[in-house]
Amino acid sequence: MTRSKTFQAYLPSCHRTYSCIHCRAHLANHDELISKSFQGSQGRAYLFNAVVNVGCGQAEERLLLTGLHAVADIFCESCKTTLGWKYEHAFESSQKYKEGKFIIELAHMIKDNGWE
Repeated sequence: MTRSKTFQAYLPSCHRTYSCIHCRAHLANHDELISKSFQGSQGRAYLFNAVVNVGCGQAEERLLLTGLHAVADIFCESCKTTLGWKYEHAFESSQKYKEGKFIIELAHMIKDNGWE
């Protein structure tokens, strides 16, 4: 029987990063942050252009505060905690900028590296 390993991506320690609060796996570089003014199911959330060490579930249509979107839940590849979601499709033209972007709820992430 062969065991498969889960490899994690590590972001450069010279950059400010966000990590999973549960297992400290790197999630995003601060340079990928688009907005801090989003709302998740458990409170405030940040919108990121790109993330690492996350898995993606099946897309489904959800009626969010800004209208109907097709979103897929994202989870930490290391500890499997649900972190937020990925915008797969926005049905309203004013929301198209979110497509392909990621929401991570503040309740699930911590700041790492160089925030002093």
